[in-house]
Amino acid sequence: MQETLSGHSDTLSFKLVLKALRPALMLFVILTIITGVIYPLVTTVVGQWWMPFQANGSLIEKGGIVVGSSFIGQNFTEAKYFWSRPSATGPYSYNAAASSGANQGPLNPALADAIKIRIAALREADTDNKLPIPVDLVTASASGLDPHISPAAAQYQLTRVAKARGLSAESIQQMIDNHTESRQLSILGEPRVNVLQLNLALDSIVQP
Repeated sequence: MQETLSGHSDTLSFKLVLKALRPALMLFVILTIITGVIYPLVTTVVGQWWMPFQANGSLIEKGGIVVGSSFIGQNFTEAKYFWSRPSATGPYSYNAAASSGANQGPLNPALADAIKIRIAALREADTDNKLPIPVDLVTASASGLDPHISPAAAQYQLTRVAKARGLSAESIQQMIDNHTESRQLSILGEPRVNVLQLNLALDSIVQP
């Protein structure tokens, strides 16, 4: 009799567990279908239809060859190009697969040393330039992939680029103005210059 009651109790407990698990399993299946199938499918279709350029990585082409993305910074070092904001990604700069910042505090000696090196490189590239160096030219962004610099950072590099390309400062200034993006919705963010797009525009100039 005792064994019968025990077996009945075990069966009842198992049924109660199944009854409790059934809603959870159903919810799991439903959410998997919605978030794992329907939502990705809808966003992909809408993205490809409404904004295919952005949905495919905002890739920029030159002569039919992809040269970068308008959302990913690049490492420009030649004097004839505007330089991007420094990158702290590893194991190399502007690594889109390892977006990160240096996470170094203002009292960290490593940060001070890195800034000194960047300042020295900027001064060496344009020895006659005595203007204050904008902070975004010597500090990395949180992502390490920032494709933009401030208009002040572009202004600082104007004379170096003009000299290296044999162009007038006025023509370079016009290029900067043409590639300065305003605040989003007039209130979000700050004016900024996309470095890759500006450099590509400079390369497209046919010099006499």
